[in-house]
Amino acid sequence: MKLSVVIPAYNEQESLPESLPQIYAKLKAEHIDHEIVVVNDNSKDGTLQVLENLSKEIPTLVHYTNKGPNGFGYAIRYGLERFSGDCVAIMMADMSDSPDDLVAFYRKMVESDSDCVFGSRFMKGGKVIDYPRHKLFLNRMVNNATRIIFRIPYNDFTNAFKLYKKETIKGVAPIMSPHFNLTLELSLKAVIRGYSFTVLPNSWTNRKYGKSNLKIKEMGSRYFFIFLYCLIEKFFSRGDYHKKA
Repeated sequence: MKLSVVIPAYNEQESLPESLPQIYAKLKAEHIDHEIVVVNDNSKDGTLQVLENLSKEIPTLVHYTNKGPNGFGYAIRYGLERFSGDCVAIMMADMSDSPDDLVAFYRKMVESDSDCVFGSRFMKGGKVIDYPRHKLFLNRMVNNATRIIFRIPYNDFTNAFKLYKKETIKGVAPIMSPHFNLTLELSLKAVIRGYSFTVLPNSWTNRKYGKSNLKIKEMGSRYFFIFLYCLIEKFFSRGDYHKKA
């Protein structure tokens, strides 16, 4: 099973020289057939030049530039339309996600034949390092509300780091979210449309370089829109979008 790793990158010239070689080295050591797909989201710094240089060192690296429209969700969607693997993981460029967890997710998907493998930073074995307190509070509020209202036994929907089979990505189309609300849309749609999922603990570490592009004040209504969209589908679509047996 070939693994694709889709990584959105906006102004990540400092992070990529560390994160991409780490991911490549781990997947190579584990003998996992893979590609690393980085989407440069029209960065204003030297991200593109860094990617061109790294392409000479990492044979499995493929990179694109998304000229627009731009945004976290748009960048991921750009990558999801172009990956070539049998399954695809979404990871961050800033080293917040662990290559060890990526391998564990991949092995679990192969072993269990699950349609998705989700991570949880908030279950036994999971951990967060240097998570900003105000973001942590909002994270737990949103995720616990989602878990209770949708009646799904999972507590970390908004973490982007997840692994999906290629068929699952096709099955959650059309993908609507332009921004960070895509993290909620992909995982919620997959579950309510009947795709199987397995949950593993994973870690998260705050970025070493630069600053987060997540703007909480701008994202509240966007998350709420996707939340309502998925809620309406769950209770009123009569299974029209459900996974075909």
